[in-house]
Amino acid sequence: MLLKDKVAVITGGAGPNGLGFATAQLMAEHGAKVAVLDLERARPAQAAAQLGAGHLGLVADVTDVAQCQAAVSATLAQFGHIDVLVNNAGITQPVKTLDITGADYDRILDVSLRGSLYMSQSVIPAMRLHNGGSIICISSVSAQRGGGIFGGPHYSAAKAGVLGLARAMAREFGGEGIRVNCIAPGLIETDITQGKLDDARKADIIAGIPLARLGSAKDVAGACLFLASDLSAYCTGITLDVNGGMLIH
Repeated sequence: MLLKDKVAVITGGAGPNGLGFATAQLMAEHGAKVAVLDLERARPAQAAAQLGAGHLGLVADVTDVAQCQAAVSATLAQFGHIDVLVNNAGITQPVKTLDITGADYDRILDVSLRGSLYMSQSVIPAMRLHNGGSIICISSVSAQRGGGIFGGPHYSAAKAGVLGLARAMAREFGGEGIRVNCIAPGLIETDITQGKLDDARKADIIAGIPLARLGSAKDVAGACLFLASDLSAYCTGITLDVNGGMLIH
C-alpha cells in the first residue's frame, strides 16, 4: 500500500484504455483516494465509480483555470488534502509543419502545456499547507527525439514544453517539499493507437525497441506510482523514460 491515506488528482483520467485511468486504478489499489478529472463526454464520475467506493469523478477542462480551481476545491472539500497530481491530459494531431494552423497550435499546446500549468497552480497552495506533494507531468518520447508516430511538430513542442515547465517548478518548489517529475512514454497501446498501425508497421516499430514490444498503459501507471510514492522521495526534476529502450541516450 504505497499510497495509503494519500489523495491523488489525475487529469484526463476517465478513458477506459488510457494512461490516466490505468494510473487511477493502480493508485487506488495502493490505498489512494483518487479524483478523476476529465471532460463531460468522458464520464469521469462513471470512471471513478469503477475504482470502487470513495473516489471522486469531476468534470474539468484543464485549459480553463476556473474549472481547474473548482475541481481542486471540490477535491479538498471531499478529502481534505491533495498529495499527488498527475498532469496526464493531452491531445495529439498527425500533421506536418507546413500544415499546422494557428488554431491547431493553440489547441494542442493548450491541453498539454497550459493545462499542466493551470492544474499545478491550482494544487500547489494545498500541497504547501501540508509541506509536500508530488506532481507528475506526462511528456512524450516525441519531445526528446523530435517527432513521433501520431503527433505533429506542435505536439512535440507541447510535450517538450512540459519537460521545461516541470523542471522549472521542481527548482522553485523543492525547498517546500514539493517534487515535480516527468514521464516520457514511448509508443503505448491506447485508444489513440487502436486501428492506426497495420501489422507490418507495428512489426517495424517493435524491431527498433530493445524490449521487443509496445508499451501498455500499466507500464506508465507503474512509473506514476513510483514517482507518487515515497520510493522516489529524493527524485525531483527527473524525466523517467518508459519506452522499452527505443530511445537510449
